Amino acid sequence: MFIHCSTTQREVLFMTKHTAKTLTALSATALATAALLTACGDSGSSDSSSTSAASASSTESSAAKSDAAGEGRGPITFAMGKNDTDKLKPIIEAWNKEHPDEEVTLKELAGEADDQRSTLVQSLQANSGEYDVMALDVVWTAEFAAQKWLAPLEGDLAVDTSKLLKPTVDSATYAGKLYAVPQNTNGQLLFRNTELVPEEPKNFDELAAACATLPAGDDCLLTQLKQYEGLTVNTAGFIEGWGGHIVGSDGKTPEVDSDAAKAGLNAMVDAYNDGVIAKASTGANEETTHLSFLEGNVAFAINWPYMYEMAETNDSSQVKGKFEVQPLVAKDGVGVSTLGGYNNGINVYSEHKQTARDFIEFITNEDNQKWFAEQSFPPVLASVYDDPELIAEYPYLPALKVSLENAVPRPVSPFYPAISKAIQDNAYAALQGTKTVDEAADDMKAAIQQAGM
Repeated sequence: MFIHCSTTQREVLFMTKHTAKTLTALSATALATAALLTACGDSGSSDSSSTSAASASSTESSAAKSDAAGEGRGPITFAMGKNDTDKLKPIIEAWNKEHPDEEVTLKELAGEADDQRSTLVQSLQANSGEYDVMALDVVWTAEFAAQKWLAPLEGDLAVDTSKLLKPTVDSATYAGKLYAVPQNTNGQLLFRNTELVPEEPKNFDELAAACATLPAGDDCLLTQLKQYEGLTVNTAGFIEGWGGHIVGSDGKTPEVDSDAAKAGLNAMVDAYNDGVIAKASTGANEETTHLSFLEGNVAFAINWPYMYEMAETNDSSQVKGKFEVQPLVAKDGVGVSTLGGYNNGINVYSEHKQTARDFIEFITNEDNQKWFAEQSFPPVLASVYDDPELIAEYPYLPALKVSLENAVPRPVSPFYPAISKAIQDNAYAALQGTKTVDEAADDMKAAIQQAGM
C-alpha cells in the first residue's frame, strides 16, 4: 500500500503489500512486510554518524584526486530511511551480483524524516563523501541543490528521464538543472463510498452537490487539515486546482496572493464552513482518515493509495466492494495532487560518481520499477501504470497515473520548511475564522518573503 511522504512533519510514506512475488530480473525473492513508515511519529536512530572534520578533509582530498585522475568508479554507499529499504535491498543485491567491483552498501538512516535530513546535512556540511547516493524526500532536493551538495546530472553524469513521469522529474530539477533522479513517487486519490454516492463527480461543484443529498448529520468529504504537513499538501492542492501557485518557478517569489490562489484558498475555507469538508478534517491525519472511511462514516475521503488495499482487504472494513477511486477533483475537472516519494541524488563529494550515476539509473529500469509496483511502492516509470497484469491486481493504477500526471511538486524551494510553516499557520487560521482569506494570503506572502531574505 502507498502512503505519502513529506518533510518537516512527515505524515506517512508507504505501506507494503502482503503479496510476495518472484522478480526474475532481481534474481532474488523479497517478501514485502506490512511496514508502515509514519514519518511524523516513527522514531529511529541512524546506523551511521557524520564524519569528523579531519576525516571530511581527507575524503574531499581523495575525491579531488580521483576526479582529477579521470576515475569515478568503485564501491559506493546508498543512504535511505530505514522504513522503506526492504524494497531496495533486492535491487541492491542484483546490482552487486552484476557489479562485484562496484558494490553498493546500504546505509540505513533513521525512520523519522527530520532525523534523516539532520544526518545527511551534518555529513555534507563536513564536506564528507560517506554517502555517495542519497535518497532524498522530494522537498529536500532544491535545498540540497542550492547548497551545492548534489552533483548536477549533466555531461558524463547525464541520465535520460524522458520515460519517467514528468512531475516527478520536475521535483528533481532546480534552477533549470536536473540534480537527482526520481526513485518512487506518490499521489493523492479521491475515495468514494458508492453506497452513499453512486455517481463519480467530475468537478468539485458536483462533489459539493452530492454532499447535499446525504442525510442530515452525515459527513461528506474527510481530508487532512490538521496543522501539520498534511495541511500544506491539501492547501496546495486547492490553490493549484483553482489555477494558482504558492511560489513562482524560481522557488522564491510568492504568488499566493494572486486572484487564482485566493480563489483556491477560499474554495477550501468555504467548503469547510459549508460542511462539504467534514469538520473533523481539522483534526485529521492520514490514519484517522482511513479509519473513518473504512468504518463507512464518510462519503468521500482524500488519501494516498495505501488506503485502497486497506479498504478492500481489512477484515474490519465496512466498505469492501463498496467504494471506488478517482483522481482528485477541482474547479474545472481533474484536481491537482502534490507529490510524495524519493529522489536519488549524488553527493558532490563522492569519489565514485560514475558508479553512483549508473546505480540510480539502474533503479529506474522496467524490471525494478515493476518490482516497486508489486510492493505497492508507486513507481516513476510511466509505462508501468499501463501494465495489464498490474492493473488487474491494483485496479487503482490508472487513476493514480492520471493523478500523478496532473500532480505538482510542493514548492521547489531551498527554504521549503519556512514556506510550509507559512501555509500551515495561515491556512489553519483561515479555516478557524481568525483570519479572512485575504489576510491569510497576505500573511503567507509576507512570511515567504521573509524566509527568502
